[in-house]
Amino acid sequence: MTEEFIIEIMTEAFYTTFMILLPILGVSLVIGMIVSIFQAATSIQEMTLTFVPKILVTGLAIILLLPWIMQKMISITTKLFTLFNTAIR
Repeated sequence: MTEEFIIEIMTEAFYTTFMILLPILGVSLVIGMIVSIFQAATSIQEMTLTFVPKILVTGLAIILLLPWIMQKMISITTKLFTLFNTAIR
């Protein structure tokens, strides 16, 4: 195992993690901004008002994106096993 091999594995793992989390965090960010604008417009300062919509929409985004997330995870796992197999030989 060389340094380049380990760097390639870590780069692929971080990139895949970033690609999986980006849409989920993006949806949460958009909903948070919408709720914040609503709170500023109506002068409602309830703290729990921000958490409930974000939790619901983030959970819905995870459920809807689950097939794509699983495909990405299976793809990187297969690639890592192939890389490990070639590194051992």
